[in-house]
Amino acid sequence: MLAHDHQLPPEGPWTTWLLMGGRGAGKTRAGGEWLRHLAENACEFGRARSIAIVAESYADAREIMIEGPSGLLALSTSGERPAWTASRRRLEWPNGAVAHCFSAEDPEGVRGFEFDAAWCDELCKWRYAEETWSNLQLALRQGPRPRQVVTTTPRPTGLIKRLLKSPGTAVTRASSYENRDNLSPVFFDEIARRYEGTRLGRQELMGELIDDMPGALWTWNMIEAARISLAPPLQRVVVAVDPPVSLGAGADACGIVVAGKADECAYVLADWSVQGLTPRGWAERAVAAYYEFEADRILVETNQGGEMAKEVIRQVDRTVPVKGAFASLAKRARAEPVAALYEKGEVRHVGAFAQLEDEMTSFAGGGPSPDRLDALVWAIAELKLRPKSVPGLRSL
Repeated sequence: MLAHDHQLPPEGPWTTWLLMGGRGAGKTRAGGEWLRHLAENACEFGRARSIAIVAESYADAREIMIEGPSGLLALSTSGERPAWTASRRRLEWPNGAVAHCFSAEDPEGVRGFEFDAAWCDELCKWRYAEETWSNLQLALRQGPRPRQVVTTTPRPTGLIKRLLKSPGTAVTRASSYENRDNLSPVFFDEIARRYEGTRLGRQELMGELIDDMPGALWTWNMIEAARISLAPPLQRVVVAVDPPVSLGAGADACGIVVAGKADECAYVLADWSVQGLTPRGWAERAVAAYYEFEADRILVETNQGGEMAKEVIRQVDRTVPVKGAFASLAKRARAEPVAALYEKGEVRHVGAFAQLEDEMTSFAGGGPSPDRLDALVWAIAELKLRPKSVPGLRSL
């Protein structure tokens, strides 16, 4: 096999190989080749017989880690190609090695299994990372030396920081540019160039672990402190929508955030934000969130075309209560009272919301429109703050 240095497993008695890299750096290929080799060949610790494959969702496990171009099926030769049983989420090699697929949306799914190897993909995007990871570690108890590889684009989550400090972790870092020969030139000429030198580019292209941004209203410690696994029974639930003002693939995202309230605390339940849909498309998504979470109303920002947005939602379903909200001051001034609630411990995140939290920790008042964050601010302000106490917010 031809491989870059960063795609080869480190030497030494590690338990976790943490491969952090930029987009297209070859992380998936490295994880798949490592796991395939363990399943097909005897090594110093013996051949892997029982394997866990864990992704952000079951769909990601199948479409990326199993059936994708760098997935296990594509990497295997015909004589040693494993059989994939989608209904059981199970791979079985001709030699008897078996791999089961799991989702970080279902942390309890790992219970009851025993493994001697595991491959975890995009750990920093897992919804219930702490719970899923803990259950997986308790299941890695077969064989003389259970091992696991983690392939991920880095984010400074509490779990990643602990892994970096663990003596049992071997760390490999790689940028998108190290795999340039295997990627489209258009990616670097037209897409990567936009983000070179930015915080997002350092994270998504260079594979750097970017910590708190100076001047940002939220820090990673604030968000980690707010994280819980399950919300209590809720008294109110709202769906907040920050509609885009343009259409097409390059348009802003439509921010759609669901939050609820119990006693004096607000709970962020979901980020259903979406990009590239027509007005009716994102309106249908907002209405679906309204019913999925049994919300009381949909709250829509009316600053730029918001009256039209309210009407589009009514066209989808006229029985859904829709409330408009108008902002007269800058985004930072509107967000500050909500950030203060996080500092006081009055907002909780039920699980992780990678893209929303990236916006929160990188927002200092300028730059691109933080669509997910805007929707979050509207939702928490509706649940927790009197309109007159929030500068520049007015309910309609």
